[in-house]
Amino acid sequence: MKVGVPREAKPFEYRVAIVPDGVEQLVARGHQVMVQAGAGRDSGIDDDDYRTAGASIVPDAAAVYGLADMIMKVKEPQPAEYPLLRKGQILYAFFHFAASRGLAEAVMRAGCVAIAWETMRSPDRRLPILTPMSEVAGKMSVQEGAKYLEQPMMGRGILLGGVPGVEPAEVVVVGGGTVGSNAAGIAAGMGARVTILDINLDRLRYLDEVMPRNVATLFCNAHNLRRKLRTADLAIGAVLVEGARAPVVVTVEMVMSMKRGSVIVDVAIDQGGCVATSRPTTHGEPTYVVHDVIHYCVANMPGAVAHTSTFALANVTIGPAVAIADKGWRRAAADSPLILTGLNICTGRVTNRAVAETFGLEFVDPAAALSETPNV
Repeated sequence: MKVGVPREAKPFEYRVAIVPDGVEQLVARGHQVMVQAGAGRDSGIDDDDYRTAGASIVPDAAAVYGLADMIMKVKEPQPAEYPLLRKGQILYAFFHFAASRGLAEAVMRAGCVAIAWETMRSPDRRLPILTPMSEVAGKMSVQEGAKYLEQPMMGRGILLGGVPGVEPAEVVVVGGGTVGSNAAGIAAGMGARVTILDINLDRLRYLDEVMPRNVATLFCNAHNLRRKLRTADLAIGAVLVEGARAPVVVTVEMVMSMKRGSVIVDVAIDQGGCVATSRPTTHGEPTYVVHDVIHYCVANMPGAVAHTSTFALANVTIGPAVAIADKGWRRAAADSPLILTGLNICTGRVTNRAVAETFGLEFVDPAAALSETPNV
């Protein structure tokens, strides 16, 4: 199979979808790998590193899309890339379709097979490809939140951990999954007072056991959320509904009740955001202010630490990529529940239930799509 790796087109996205070791694995199995010139530079990988591993370096994205049977990339195709998509081409990337009907329709029109990293689920219900980026985003959310609490950044001028004789900041984490638990761990390690809210009592019991003593757990309902946000210095939105748009749990009224100069980091913005006042931002202009509250809503947070994120992703994405290249997407999906659950759009049809329900589109079971659609 011909595997193509374009340079990321999303603004301020610095990651790349493959590292030299992944190239070696694919080439050793008889596949061709084409990498766009400069694709890995921002992750610390030179073109010569890819050449040494056996890849061909091609000059531009058009060449990559025009030649490749499978496209490996980190973030979803951007509008400038839509005309480059080809019928039957496999797209293997993060998509977050529920946050963009335009993207979903563009991939459907092109007739591509979209395998979305964020919905690839193992039989034990884990999300192994989403997990490392959720870990990075969770840790980064506190790092960024602490920075924007500083006075020169228009924040309240509060040191997250305080000092002897001065109380620390209060951090509220909405959602106790991978993002939330990593955020809480970092905030607690910096000395903040932390509260994690979640609707899953079993998860709260687990977090109560493993988190340090400066982390409290609280059931997430409107009353508790409203009460905690009124005193929060930093609020982190970490709500995930797999494949679907994130539910809006923080209302405009709750934001209005927060302290002047407090900070919201909405990590759920990739899936539309869980705060009513959130809108996507970029690493170039990461924040804006609404109701005197600083909002940090960068939709590709891990891209800012591209070296760490790229290699963390490569650890978990290359295995399925090799299987798809070896077998073709149809047989690979039939053999692997992980790949099957990643099928979101299949040659014009929506094969992820959450995406279909979000936009009122017809849902086709991915297992049924395997038998109805010729292999690529």
